[in-house]
Amino acid sequence: MHFRAPTPILRMFDENKAREFYLGYLGFEIDFEHRFEPGTPLYMGIRLGDCLLHLSEHHGDGSPGAAIRIQVDDLEAYHAQLTAKQYKYYRPGLQDQEWGMREMAVHDGSGNRLIFFRPL
Repeated sequence: MHFRAPTPILRMFDENKAREFYLGYLGFEIDFEHRFEPGTPLYMGIRLGDCLLHLSEHHGDGSPGAAIRIQVDDLEAYHAQLTAKQYKYYRPGLQDQEWGMREMAVHDGSGNRLIFFRPL
C-alpha cells in the first residue's frame, strides 16, 4: 500500500485573478479545467513540478483563507524568479524560522496562503 501526497482544493472567487496569480506569477501550468456547462463555476487542476493543486469556484469546495505548505529544493532560486517578475501585487521575502525552516509566504486573491519552504 502506497499513499501519495494529498491534492489540496483551494477556493477561488475570481477566475482571471487566480489565473494571473497562479499561472502568470507563480508559474503553475494547467492540468485540466472542468465546467458542467458554460457559465458555471470552474474547477481546475494546476501543477508546478510535482506540486498539484486544485482551484475551485464551487461553493463548499475549500475554505477561503486556507494555508498550505509546499517544499521547494531551491527556494532561493524560486524567490529570485518571482522577484525578477516585478509583480505589481506581491514582492515576498524569505524568512528563517526558529523551527529550522526558511520560508516564503504569499497570499492569493481569495485569501489562501501558500508557504514555500525548505529546511535550513
